[in-house]
Amino acid sequence: MALQAGIVGLPNVGKSTLFNAVSNSAKAQASNYRFCTIEPNIGQVDVPDERLAKLAELVQPQRILPTTIEFVDIAGLVKGASKGEGLGNKFLANIREVDAIVHVIRCFEDENILRDEGDINPIADKEIIDTELQLKDLDSVEKKIQRVEKMIKTGDPKIKRAHEVLHQCRTHLLEGKNVRAMQLEGDDREAIADIFLLTEKPVLYVANVDEAALLTGNKYSDALVKVATEEGAQVIVMNNSIEAQITELESQEDKQLFFEEYGLTEPGLNRLIRSAYKLLNLATYFTAGVQEVRAWTIHRGWKAPQAASVIHTDFEKGFIKAEVIAYNDYVQYKSEAACRENGKLRIEGKEYLVQDGDVMHFRFNV
Repeated sequence: MALQAGIVGLPNVGKSTLFNAVSNSAKAQASNYRFCTIEPNIGQVDVPDERLAKLAELVQPQRILPTTIEFVDIAGLVKGASKGEGLGNKFLANIREVDAIVHVIRCFEDENILRDEGDINPIADKEIIDTELQLKDLDSVEKKIQRVEKMIKTGDPKIKRAHEVLHQCRTHLLEGKNVRAMQLEGDDREAIADIFLLTEKPVLYVANVDEAALLTGNKYSDALVKVATEEGAQVIVMNNSIEAQITELESQEDKQLFFEEYGLTEPGLNRLIRSAYKLLNLATYFTAGVQEVRAWTIHRGWKAPQAASVIHTDFEKGFIKAEVIAYNDYVQYKSEAACRENGKLRIEGKEYLVQDGDVMHFRFNV
């Protein structure tokens, strides 16, 4: 599943530096001038998961394959982007394509790094981006309202409800609020699904702090955490430059020495990747055999046939049953055979809701 999280923010806040650190398949140019990134860079990123390593330790497979998500490094935004300022149109179009937003905000002072927005103010920076996305969404909503009003005379209750939801969105946006805060579901969400509103996408904030604030945060990141908490969003505090240095180290021993020097237990990137994975409402199941132990990405709430489809579409079409072992049971009994002998291997049908961490084997016929 090629689900994407877009890395966004004002120019020179550390977006491309973060992308360089987080991506294991692509490198973005990171330079001290505006609009360094024009075309979005895309990198596929392994999702760190200790469970995969544990299963591999038990099974001893020929290869180990983690699950992945994609991060997209998008051009920096400026005030007026919704009207096409800077690279506004391109920036907003690129955001429309991603599934979630990772919003990088500068939370450090450095007179050597260009900044046109005045004094360091993470809340004001956040509001610049929010406002531009809201203005673009307002334009999209108003255009759809015009289209729906031409059909409302048909008396179709679904169209009438869509008209009401669109006006609610319009009022919400005019109040300077993001559509995601409305928590629309079912038919109400369907009313806006075709216009791909930018402020409906889930968001995760990255507070890019200086080295001194790496472990404790600072007044800037604290202010961002307060505002993000009020809107139900998470903030990851990290130093993007240090994270980029960690990824340049080849040996695990060198990385461990680096962690000890900075008082870290793991890269901040691991926390970011796991949080982005959770933000996208994803879950992981595993397949485990002598050829490979592999993690597979699914949406939470998927049933067994849907989960099987990520391996191959034929698995869903010809689904018969799934053999399922809970991860904790697999670790306790140390093998599939032992789980079977102890009654921990279950046979599940088409209605089974796959749980995060399930170890699965599918039976199918095509």
